[in-house]
Amino acid sequence: MDEEYDVIVLGTGLKECILSGLLSVDGLKVLHMDRNDYYGGESTSLNLNQLWKRFKGGDAPPAELGASKDYNVDMVPKYMMANGTLVRVLIHTSVTKYLNFKAVDGSYVFNKGKVHKVPATDVEALKSPLMGLFEKRRARKFFIYVQDYDDNDPKSHEGMDVTKVPAKDLISKKYGLDDHTVDFIGHALALYRDDSYLDQPAIDLIKRVKLYAESLARFAGGSPYIYPLYGLGELPQAFARLSAVYGGTYMLNKPECKVEFEGGKVVGVTSEGETAKCKKVVCDPSYLPDKVKKVGKVARAICIMSHPIPSTNDAHSAQVILPQKQLGRKSDMYLFCCSYSHNVAPKGKFIAFVTTEAETDNPETELKPGIDLLGPVDQIFFDTYDRFEPVNQGEEDNCFISTSYDATTHFESTVQDVIAMYSRITGKTLDLSVDLSAASAGGDE
Repeated sequence: MDEEYDVIVLGTGLKECILSGLLSVDGLKVLHMDRNDYYGGESTSLNLNQLWKRFKGGDAPPAELGASKDYNVDMVPKYMMANGTLVRVLIHTSVTKYLNFKAVDGSYVFNKGKVHKVPATDVEALKSPLMGLFEKRRARKFFIYVQDYDDNDPKSHEGMDVTKVPAKDLISKKYGLDDHTVDFIGHALALYRDDSYLDQPAIDLIKRVKLYAESLARFAGGSPYIYPLYGLGELPQAFARLSAVYGGTYMLNKPECKVEFEGGKVVGVTSEGETAKCKKVVCDPSYLPDKVKKVGKVARAICIMSHPIPSTNDAHSAQVILPQKQLGRKSDMYLFCCSYSHNVAPKGKFIAFVTTEAETDNPETELKPGIDLLGPVDQIFFDTYDRFEPVNQGEEDNCFISTSYDATTHFESTVQDVIAMYSRITGKTLDLSVDLSAASAGGDE
């Protein structure tokens, strides 16, 4: 281990693995270590026995739940937007050749007490029971505006400079959409986590809604999302294989992993009495606890069921977003459901997650609005985990620390952190102009 590396990456969580892959492809010499004897860190994937041991302790799980090895339960489950940034990163690094994706069946939103399919185009807006007749027409006009919008064609801007005009002026004033419609467009289509976007330039909203619609059209499925067969646990291992191709080194089960400093700057990492020298360290918050601060907490319920989520058209994989206003909360709630159709559970079994940014110390009560939408559950596990953010200046000490995973069940915020970290580490902007057809996803067999 007494070698010098450009970068040492600590932890094999999703963010760390993606960064390790990007840096390896850039030609940097990367050593990747994890104190655990398994991949994934906080975002690991568990079989049924591991899940049971972690959340229930002692006894073996009941036999009627099926074989343990047929479960691949992601601890931080997140769907990928088919044309989104993460898919571009996966193609850029060629990791797609190690993964098989499958389209996700449904994308839904909770509105006025019911679960509805998220309408994303002018045609779907006219069919949607989410809106009355006049509101449908207004929404249809908004979707046509977004679909036709082109940066390089001033005529398509209809006299609005959307790089300056706030989103609320476009969506509420120009198109006169009511609060319920604004709610599902902002939170279930554009995937904002709060309403601060309404005061930001409308161009970002337009781009996000466009991305959703284009991703939806990509596989002609019921949602804009894709997910790897066998779940996200495949990703870290795919990146480990990629890293090896580029001469990177992965080491699991390395205890302690103590980051060494001289004059306030990182110089290496020591484990088991050996020190590997490096210029920079990339890690998750658990490796440098004195350089992070707690910023929140995620509450989640992990459920095993024998049926799809009701009102989702029997979708074997789906996301339901419950916007904060619909629940009288400060943060959205998310439902993630996946099943044997993505090989994450035995035949006939479904895995559902209900997640939100915790606003109380009682996850059972707080998550009830989401759990109530699931119908009967075979087993339920409650859990909370703290969220951390770095407080150091990576440019000064050469330590680049990821933020903890948020409550969202899609990758959009996670991958933004990765892209920002990449730029800080390398001083470059990541070029993501790739051929999207390199990542294909199968439909239902």
